Amino acid sequence: MTLLLLAGSGEARQIAAALAQAGVDAVASLAGATQRAKPLPLPMRVGGFGGRGGFIAYVKEAGITAVLDATHPFADQITARTADICAELGLPYLYHLRAPWVAGTGDNWQEITREEDAAALIPQGKTVFLGTGRQTLDRFANLAGRRVICRQIDPPTGPFPFEGGKFLIGRPPFSVEHEMELFAALGIDWIVVKNAGGDASRTKLTAARALGIPVLMIRRPPPPEGAQITDSVDAAVAWALSQ
Repeated sequence: MTLLLLAGSGEARQIAAALAQAGVDAVASLAGATQRAKPLPLPMRVGGFGGRGGFIAYVKEAGITAVLDATHPFADQITARTADICAELGLPYLYHLRAPWVAGTGDNWQEITREEDAAALIPQGKTVFLGTGRQTLDRFANLAGRRVICRQIDPPTGPFPFEGGKFLIGRPPFSVEHEMELFAALGIDWIVVKNAGGDASRTKLTAARALGIPVLMIRRPPPPEGAQITDSVDAAVAWALSQ
């Protein structure tokens, strides 16, 4: 077996470590969206495949016999394409999808479907913290009249794409205390995040609850229909070992 691990989530790092320890013949693939990404304990490839045809060609040339998709929950285009190609080629495919966040006592969350929906709920003059990354930043261009702060890992390569916004550079993980101090110092009135799930990035939501800051939670895209899915790292590793 030669397993292709599509990485990009924190759980992918745990899966890679377990596969390496077990001596599984596997290669980890990163899209390359983040500069200076930490290396994984498996042979790695970085960058896109060049679309559907490029992915099929790579799978055949590399002798891939199974695919474990542990990408970000919002990497829906990659996941949908991968699941479809694996079904077409008859390759075993597993999607590791971590559990979503669920509001608890004291949380003030509202769900939205698209980034563009935020403008209808956030009043003019408010300060908005975007924990959504840079790739979908242009979708918030209708937030005119608000002060918008977008946190991202890598330094920007150009100016903020619309008026009234600024970048904030920071590399996770962030503690709850850090997030509380940051939001208080910036005078944050609203927070917008994608429902990525996971403990590591939940700290901003815990801080929002403590400070009484309302949160707009962007719903996840649906997973591929008919795909085998798990939210357990142990189950994902066991699946890989069984192939």
